[in-house]
Amino acid sequence: MAIDADHHPNTPDLLPLAAAKPHRGRKRAAPAEVVRHSPVPAGRYLAIKAALEFTLALLLTVLALPVILLAALLVKLTSRGPAFYTQTRVGRGGRPFTIYKLRTMIHDCESLTGPRWAIRDDPRVTPLGHFLRLSHLDELPQLFNILRGDMGLIGPRPERPEFVRELEVLIPGYRNRLAVRPGVTGLAQVQLGADTDVASVRRKLQYDLHYLARLGPAMDLRILAATAVYVLGNPLNLTRRLRLVPDSAEIEGVAPASPVLALARPKLSA
Repeated sequence: MAIDADHHPNTPDLLPLAAAKPHRGRKRAAPAEVVRHSPVPAGRYLAIKAALEFTLALLLTVLALPVILLAALLVKLTSRGPAFYTQTRVGRGGRPFTIYKLRTMIHDCESLTGPRWAIRDDPRVTPLGHFLRLSHLDELPQLFNILRGDMGLIGPRPERPEFVRELEVLIPGYRNRLAVRPGVTGLAQVQLGADTDVASVRRKLQYDLHYLARLGPAMDLRILAATAVYVLGNPLNLTRRLRLVPDSAEIEGVAPASPVLALARPKLSA
């Protein structure tokens, strides 16, 4: 169900972030405005969306709890350290929260490498962790984040607070993505890989803002369908063949229409 291209320790390194040139003379961007492309007003839809996601997360938690407990036991038996991994992330309006995952890397791995970008065939990933990642089972504990109200099922991926402060300097409008609750899955998550540099973060932002500009039930249903296909390995390239999500040319080459409805501006505290 859940997918996360940028796993917990595979987050931006402050050194390459600091080396990039910030956009001087730009003020911090205001929270994102949302274009309404459905008959449901954005404010009302967000309330409906939250209720539906809570209900779905509750049902999935009941079904997934035996799998989570079994996977947690296997993590404890096969490597040193806790079964679950927790980390502070930034939620809607800049509010920090604790995200939950099954641990897939060696315990306290950042003490060896420090925060870093995602890399292919990361040696810190345990043998069981490889399976958990490939099957996306390591993300199942985030259902508890949805039940707690920290996250939604669909939305931008939550980032670490120390990196949000760096990225908002380097990428104008980066904090616009905090206008809604972060999601376990989302438009960027089903279409792009892990972050590797500031350019890849900037590209993901285009997808997040595209989602915000077209927030509504039609877009969310398409992303849910694309997520199911993604978890199955995208056989026969079904995501593209069925046009479950907009293609990259539409997102990266065409600016969204002028906003006609804005979300309430949250207080950005992180």
